[in-house]
Amino acid sequence: MLNWKQPLGSMKIKITKSFSNKLNKQVDYIAKDKPIAARNFKNEILLRIDGISKMPYQNRKSIFFDNSEVREFIFKGYIIVYRINKLKNQIEVFGFTKYEAKPF
Repeated sequence: MLNWKQPLGSMKIKITKSFSNKLNKQVDYIAKDKPIAARNFKNEILLRIDGISKMPYQNRKSIFFDNSEVREFIFKGYIIVYRINKLKNQIEVFGFTKYEAKPF
């Protein structure tokens, strides 16, 4: 049995189409006024996502789901939600929200 405090090694990151679409929509919006800031925003989020592959439980349990395998972190006010799938040794990034009443 895995202990949540132990690193699982590097897990594969899977970014869902819905996450990618929402992120790209936000990046396009930012790019209208500040193209460099938009590119930096996207790159920084992707770096943060890549960083969770070694310690997926480092972030808090999601406030949107009653499941300890669903985690989230906040980046510049946006909530990025992901699911840890130990059987597939994979992290599925599926949520990207800010100020939405019913994001999922």
